Amino acid sequence: MSTTDLVTPRVDAPESVRPRPQHRSGPALAAAMLGFALITLDTSVVNVALPAIGSDLRTGMTGLQWVVDAYTLPFAALLLSSGALADRIGASRAYAAGVVVFTLASVACGLAPGLPSLLAARTVQGAAAAVMLPASLALVREAYGDPVRRARAVSLWAAGGTVAVALGPVAGGALTTAWSWRGIFFVNLPLGLLALALLTLVARSPRRPAPLDLPGQLTAVVALTALTFAAIEHGPRAWWALGAAVVFFAAFLVIEARRRHPMVPLGLFRRTTVVVAVTAGAANTVAFYGMVFVFSLFFQQVLDLSALGAGLMFLPMTGLLAGVNVLSGKVAARYGARLPIVVGQVVAVAGLLGLLTVDAGTPRPVQALLLVPLALGCGFSLPPLIAAMLEAVPAERAGTAAGLLNAIRQTAGALAVAVFGSLAADGVRTALRDALLISAGLLALTALGSLRLPRHRA
Repeated sequence: MSTTDLVTPRVDAPESVRPRPQHRSGPALAAAMLGFALITLDTSVVNVALPAIGSDLRTGMTGLQWVVDAYTLPFAALLLSSGALADRIGASRAYAAGVVVFTLASVACGLAPGLPSLLAARTVQGAAAAVMLPASLALVREAYGDPVRRARAVSLWAAGGTVAVALGPVAGGALTTAWSWRGIFFVNLPLGLLALALLTLVARSPRRPAPLDLPGQLTAVVALTALTFAAIEHGPRAWWALGAAVVFFAAFLVIEARRRHPMVPLGLFRRTTVVVAVTAGAANTVAFYGMVFVFSLFFQQVLDLSALGAGLMFLPMTGLLAGVNVLSGKVAARYGARLPIVVGQVVAVAGLLGLLTVDAGTPRPVQALLLVPLALGCGFSLPPLIAAMLEAVPAERAGTAAGLLNAIRQTAGALAVAVFGSLAADGVRTALRDALLISAGLLALTALGSLRLPRHRA
């Protein structure tokens, strides 16, 4: 199913793709939720295990940055076209293939004897996750024909990801402390097998013709990889990488402007709401995931906490996300998207500035509580951002817009880890202060830009 189909119903769907019988809906939703939780878990569970990985594999900050970004980069870049792939081979086949590859890659991560093999396995993991994400939502779309039931199912699907974000640091810390950093990857094996077992209860998805933009996809991958390399590395190699990023990004723009079926329709960026949603979503991701990365290092390398202790420090912050997401949706439904978007970003900025007071002498409970406003602000602004983005484009472009927003957010997260990790190489305390100021500055700018959004109700 194409990314458009993930969010817009077909009124002329053929018999083969009409809603499945009721008994098919439950397994489809459960399989999709489990897969999405796995994908989301792997973006957060690794952070608290980084010091243990560095110690065991004898790698420095650069290597640890790549442990995170080797997953995030292919995930971000391939999201742009993975919906079309799911269309061509069928959502259930794409999802099954993604889960198999993701699970095997997770085992390879857990068995990795050194950093190169770990990075290779993480790259495969990220590519498989990019295939799984749109396919999982497509399974939900196919299983629920009624719009009301489908909306509830999608909410449950999203909740699986939110729970994974909340549990990721704690689970990663517990597994690393009680067992080894390798446990954070081995735990994916039984979960992947369970997802595949559930998938056997779901009928096969139909195949549909869908154009693939291979030149655009290739140039996007190279441009994003080169840009991240430039942010992580130093010296002449960083400048060469930056030049390559500029060249390939320019090539990407030329290709997308000339193709009949571009992966990223550049005309979307003529809409103010799209530009605001993309930039604000990127700043949101930089602040949230960037801070999780830097504070994971701070808690363990400066405060000398265990991996479990570091994970528990994030629990008050992440535990509130699901409730804040629901609240923001209600506020947006009553007052429009602009209010919760602006308020959320302002609260996040205040939280980031408040975190500037944190040092080694700050009581641990106070540090944990000072992280809460950041989560409240980011969680409050993100759902209305996504809704505003989807409302700003034609229905036939909604899936493309959603894929673009997610890809840019993931890319922003990868660059945040690259930049903040490079800063941390010169000292975690200094990097923490600089990362807080950078994140607060970006969110302040996008909060001002968000004032250009329309005031009307969603």
